[in-house]
Amino acid sequence: QVQLVESGGGLVQAGGSLRLSCAASGRTFSSRTMAWFRQAPGKEREFVAAISRSGAGTYYADSVKGRFTISRDNAKNTVYLQMNSLKPEDTAVYYCAAGRNGLRLEDRGDLYDYWGQGTQVTVSS
Repeated sequence: QVQLVESGGGLVQAGGSLRLSCAASGRTFSSRTMAWFRQAPGKEREFVAAISRSGAGTYYADSVKGRFTISRDNAKNTVYLQMNSLKPEDTAVYYCAAGRNGLRLEDRGDLYDYWGQGTQVTVSS
């Protein structure tokens, strides 16, 4: 069992930055691919970024590539999402997700077993 708790969301102006954190419980954090997804009002959930178990590999949605950076600290059981050059279209609830054991970098939400409660990010124009 893995429990995930996101933090760091808030209101920011376009062009600004935010850093999201996701703290995980349990002893299997370092063995799981981790990812961030987001869901805007009236839209389907979409993939944002994923990071491999060691942190050496990352994968980004085209919409955030070059602006967002995913990282992890396995000693702290925490994954991060640094978001720079934010745009109004980045406004959404951001969710942290933990992949099933052995999962590679994937953008399909159904391959992730555990989800946090989400944190709201609002970017004003």
